[in-house]
Formats: sequence, C-alpha cells, structure tokens
Amino acid sequence: MGQIKVSKCPIEGLFIIEPAIHGDHRGYFMETYNQNDMREAGLNMNFVQDNQSMSTKGVLRGLHFQKQYPQGKLVRVIKGNVFDVAVDLRKGSKTYGQWYGVELTEENKKQFYISEGFAHGFLVLSDAAEFCYKVTDFYHPGDECGLAWNDPEIGIKWPQLVGEYQGTASSAGYHLEDGTKLNLSEKDEKWMGLKDTFHF
Repeated sequence: MGQIKVSKCPIEGLFIIEPAIHGDHRGYFMETYNQNDMREAGLNMNFVQDNQSMSTKGVLRGLHFQKQYPQGKLVRVIKGNVFDVAVDLRKGSKTYGQWYGVELTEENKKQFYISEGFAHGFLVLSDAAEFCYKVTDFYHPGDECGLAWNDPEIGIKWPQLVGEYQGTASSAGYHLEDGTKLNLSEKDEKWMGLKDTFHF
C-alpha cells in the first residue's frame, strides 16, 4: 500500500500530495516523495534538482516560469506558512488563465505538484518560511519569464493581503492585514499581465 495520497486539483495538471506520517514519543517519520505512488497516480516526472529557499513575512515570489525549458515543480514548506499559487498558461487549455492556490505549512505537510505550462509563486504568511522544491528541468537564467502577481484578469485572491491594483505589478500600497509591507524583488514588480505575457 502506498504511503502518499495524491489528489487531483480542479485544474488539470495540478496535484496535492499528502504523505503518511508515522510518529511516537521520539518524533515522526514520513516519506516526502515516493516514485511508485506518483506513477500509480499517472505522474511519471523525473526530478533533476532539489532547491530550498528562506523568505520572511510579506515576501511574494513570482509568478515565475521558464519558456523553452519549462519546469514541473513539487513544492512544500518545512518551516512556516505560505500561500502557493499556480496559473495555467497553456493556451489550448480549457482553464487557460485560471489559478489555483493552496496553503502549505509545516503543520499540514501538504505538497503541491505543478506540471509544466504553469506560472508559479507564493506569499509568505508566517514570520519566516523555508520552502523546498524539486524540479524536472534545470534553471536557465536567460529563459526565465514571469506574470504579474496582481493581474486583475487573473484575479488571484492572496490571503491577508490588503491593497488596490494601480495598473502595474508594483508592491506599492500593498500590505498584510497586520501592517507588514508586501516585499517583491525589483524583477517581480515589472512582469506584465496575462494578455501581454508568454503562453505555452
């Protein structure tokens, strides 16, 4: 019997993975990835690299993708709490331009698999968050592209976020409910909206 539960999301190509957790007074053990369970669910991806990042509260990373070398990503949080989002950029898809989000925390231990053809990003809701992800292709600096995190045509509902769209991806005027300012990289404040960006 498999140790990992794989559930399909409303948008084809997105999956929630829930590992079985075994524990006693000493702590717990869980499998974070089981290739056999993935294959039984129809997922035959091969990962080439593992990455880990740390971000502080209010940091929003995204929405990112690679154009010619698209990456599938298996993401999870080992410390803290993030709201993780994928946007369908597959032009022939019936859900093109739609988004799906899931809260990933160190407590719920959920993982989110995002197939190739999606833009991906996350917002940190805890004081700090450590974010781990496996990818199916290597990072190609010249191939990276992005999508405006606040494009009203997509309409992502970022939890705890307060502010009004001013026509760009700038973080100016946005903050969390507790007053923490939204924190984006200079690059992420310049991405364009859905109608002006790349699609697969």
